[in-house]
Amino acid sequence: MTKCIKYDTFVLMKKSIFDKKMEDPKFRAVYDQVSAQMGVGEQIAKLRHEAKMSQLELAKKVSTSRTAIARYESGDYDRYNVGTLTRIARAFHKRLKISFSS
Repeated sequence: MTKCIKYDTFVLMKKSIFDKKMEDPKFRAVYDQVSAQMGVGEQIAKLRHEAKMSQLELAKKVSTSRTAIARYESGDYDRYNVGTLTRIARAFHKRLKISFSS
């Protein structure tokens, strides 16, 4: 996040450590990958909590195991299956949307 320091006649823009790190292509690639992985799991957990559903209840709705749901909700998981994600989305009356961005 960029911080602004205001002086009498001008504003000095000061970059945070995070902003500086994001300029490094290697750091940004790892950050984007980890963010995407965590984002999917966090979304599944959020939807499940909002629906007041246990992992076991969700697993039964999507014909998988409770441990599979736990893996999907984990930020460490990176082997998502589109078919399973689609069934999870349907269990919450949602559509799965996959997009690419730069």
